[in-house]
Parts: sequence; C-alpha cells; structure tokens
Amino acid sequence: MTEQKENETLVTEQPQESAKFVSITEAAKLNKVTRQAIYIAIKLKKLKASKESTRWTICVEDLEDYRKQKYSRTKSVFEGELLFDNMKGYYSVNQVARLLKVPAQKVYYATRTGYLKAERRGAAWVIHQDDVDEYKKGYLVKKRRKNKVAN
Repeated sequence: MTEQKENETLVTEQPQESAKFVSITEAAKLNKVTRQAIYIAIKLKKLKASKESTRWTICVEDLEDYRKQKYSRTKSVFEGELLFDNMKGYYSVNQVARLLKVPAQKVYYATRTGYLKAERRGAAWVIHQDDVDEYKKGYLVKKRRKNKVAN
C-alpha cells in the first residue's frame, strides 16, 4: 500500500501539460481583430475551435497557426509577383498615405486627377516610390507653401 501511495503522489506532483485555451474575445484581442472576424474564421474552418455548451474555446497553438496563415494585403500577389513589394519601391494607397501623413482619400483623389501616378494591378492601385517623391516635391510642397503664405 505504501508503494501505491508513493506512485499516486508522484503522479499528482508532476505538472500536467495541458494546452492553454482562450475565449473568442481574448482571441480577437490577441489578433487585433473583431470578435466577428474570429467567428467568420471559425465558420470558414480557417481557425480550429470547440464549443463547450454555449462558449467557444480556442487553443492558443491553433490561434498562432491561424495568425501565420491569415490573409494580409502585404502578401497579395498579382501574376506571380508581390503587389506591394516595398523593397522594390511599390506601395499601396494606404501605405503612401501613411508615408505622406495625409488621408488615404487625398491619395485616391491625387491618382484620379493625375497629380500622382499610380498603376492598376488587378483590383489594387500600386504606386512607385519615385512617383511618391515627385508628387511630394511637385504638389504637396507647393500646397503647403500656399497655406503658409495665406496664414
């Protein structure tokens, strides 16, 4: 009997390895997305989850796998090449807006009116760094000077 008790204590003293689980809300916060995005990923079977009574639980390892596979516009490909390859100087409208510190709508307007050259690849606008620099020198600098003179 003493031998059996020793075995029981050894079993209880060893830490049990169990996967950590999170709720939908916690998964959304960790991924910096909405709860709805997590629900959709589960529905589309892109994220593994289990429902216990009324609550969804997601294994942290599955959440990390999902994060690695998750769609990202920066990974978008057109005809076998990256659309927004920053190493080659190609940017999206939103990236250009952040670079120039202007709203994205202003960048869209500049492309429509011809002030900023942009190329359409599939459904996306792609803007080269040289065109951004030219727009910055030729249009933004002049506009800011006008605003300073008017004040």
